[in-house]
Amino acid sequence: MWVPDAATDLWALRDHVESYLAEDDVLASARAAAARSGCVPVGPDAGAGLRFLAASIGARAVVEIGTGTGVSGLWLLRGMAPGGTLTSIDIDPEHQRAARGVFLAAGYGPASLRLINGMALEVLPRLTDAGYDLVFVDASPPDYPRYLEEAVRLLRDGGIVVFAGVLGAGVVDPGASDASTAGLREVARQVRDDDRLVPVLLPLGDGLLAALKPAP
Repeated sequence: MWVPDAATDLWALRDHVESYLAEDDVLASARAAAARSGCVPVGPDAGAGLRFLAASIGARAVVEIGTGTGVSGLWLLRGMAPGGTLTSIDIDPEHQRAARGVFLAAGYGPASLRLINGMALEVLPRLTDAGYDLVFVDASPPDYPRYLEEAVRLLRDGGIVVFAGVLGAGVVDPGASDASTAGLREVARQVRDDDRLVPVLLPLGDGLLAALKPAP
């Protein structure tokens, strides 16, 4: 088995993974809008991972926490079953305006979209128990443990929860103790130790933590 012999090889591997599936013009425009607004969307490799997970379970009802300018939402929509609905929550109306334009440009009409402007921790309790196939979280890391509680409630048996950015700066640094790092470490621990979930940590982008909620 070939083993990388230098850090440059590891970066080359990461670049190869990121470029394996090229993004089209609509995704490129969404990514450019994110850069202008200060959003940090998932990379192409993490986006492809989201599409794969959505497609693997035939997701029709998906909740996204953190709309941004529509990058991750479009990857999710492209993996969802025809006729599905993406419910995406964000506190910034300008971001959601940009995302709506991206979704429409990609051919997803109003019936496919449910964009909710507001605080996710206030919106999620109003959503239906066991009514969703996939919950994706790309928001404030200190709140990740609380989002996990809501996600497990929202997921049907066989559904998947995914957290973005779980391998962000500080996570593997024993000296880091900021609130974001603490939130990432805590949600990783909770997912790993929850007997209701089957977890996997995927080194895509800044890390995706995914967990399946199997049938009892």
